[in-house]
Formats: sequence, structure tokens, C-alpha cells
Amino acid sequence: MSTSIRELANIEDLRELAELFAVVWGRPGVPPINSDILKALAHSGNYVSGAYVDKQLAGGLVGWFGGVPPHELHMHSHILGVISGSDARGLGFELKQHQRRWCLARGVRVIEWTTDPLVRRNAYFNLTKLGARAREYLVNVYGEMTDEINAGEESDRLLISWRLESGSAIAAAAGRSAEPSIEELRRDGAAVTLSVGLAGEPVTTPSSARVLLCQVPDDIVALRRSEPSLARLWRTASRSTFTDAIARGYEVIGATRSGWYVLEARAN
Repeated sequence: MSTSIRELANIEDLRELAELFAVVWGRPGVPPINSDILKALAHSGNYVSGAYVDKQLAGGLVGWFGGVPPHELHMHSHILGVISGSDARGLGFELKQHQRRWCLARGVRVIEWTTDPLVRRNAYFNLTKLGARAREYLVNVYGEMTDEINAGEESDRLLISWRLESGSAIAAAAGRSAEPSIEELRRDGAAVTLSVGLAGEPVTTPSSARVLLCQVPDDIVALRRSEPSLARLWRTASRSTFTDAIARGYEVIGATRSGWYVLEARAN
């Protein structure tokens, strides 16, 4: 099996990428970003890439320049999608590292994107696997969602900030990212402020400890289908917990595979 990642600009390649995103988002034929927009982004010097497994398109990543140059210039990484399957394992990470190298070569040192804080696999990938951080919580930023994965949900998001030359990003790029140990953190005084109750409900406990721990459900996408009212409770509880902590000066610095976020009070 051979894999490769390359920038895309040809309209036929971009149409294939748009349809890949449509499939990943559960709405074949109705892509979340159209090929004409992808063409305009590529033509104007932004980042549009595809990942191939044995010459078959298996993933893609799109971003564009944002902020106010030169001091606030960053890349907004808008959409990352990989077709599920064992042959595509690790492609998401390789795509992000390709984007990181592309940005650094152009003098861009920060990449930002948004992620649903209730989707635990994304939390681990963004905050631990890549070594990014989050200091902002956006309430219903895109309005109510309509795709198969998020249909009917309010679109609360954490704003991820990936400082490409930070120690955590460099370590992650070298494969040295370390998953936080919740047991060790609790022994050192970390406080649980959001957790899963016995019936799957959110349990909140206010705290002003230096390190806070917040747990999210095992599979929020499945929960939205099976118990939508409980899923809405989780949206409300996580929104309250994260917005309160961030307003008090905490930063999201890591996450575990098992659904725990780690928040740490920033130094004044």
C-alpha cells in the first residue's frame, strides 16, 4: 500500500474531493463545500490538498488565510475528511502535518479551526495528537446543523489554535505526543467539573482548582439518535462548563481517548 498527499487545482480532482466530503458528511451528492469554491480557493493561493491510498482519493483538507496580516495572519483550516477504513488510518494526522509544513514554508505560524467539544475522538486528535490548544468557546456559531452527523444540533464549537512552532506541536509532529493521565492529575489536585452520571446524564461540579477535568459521553452522535433529549442536556451542560471556565481564564490543553478534557488556569 502506498500513500501520498498533494495539492489539488484541477477541476476534476476538486470535484472528486467535493464528493468525498459529501460522503464523509453523510450526504452524497450534496457536498459541504462545492468544487467551484474549492477551485477559487486553490487558484487564489490557499490550501487545498488530497490524500491518496494506492492512487485512490481517500481524504482531503482545505484551509484559507485569515486574520489581519502581518501580526494576526493565520490559516483557517475549514474542513478535513477521510473515508473510513483500515487503509486510511493515520491519513488525518498526515494531512494536518502536510498543512503544517505548507504553512511554515509560507511564514504562517498559527492554524485555527473549530470542533464540536462533545465529539471525543476529535478532542483527542486536536489537542493531544496534534498538540493544539483552545481558549475560546463559540456558541451555535454556524446555526442549527443539517448534515447527517449533526442534524438538528446547535453548532457549539471550541476554537482550536495550533501554534505550529510550540513545543507541543513539534513533539506531536515527531510522534512524541503524550496522553494526559487523569489518575495522576487527580492525585495532584485536579478537580472534576463535568462527568458522566450513572444514567449517562451530565453531572456538573463547580471548582476553582488550577486544573479542571471535563468528561463527555462515549458517542454523542449515537446519543443524538437514541436519546435526543439527553444529547441536548449534554450540549447545555458542556456549554455552561466550558464558557464559565474560559471566562475565568482557563485554557483547554489536552484530552484523552476516553473522553476527558484537561483545562488549566493561565498564568496572569
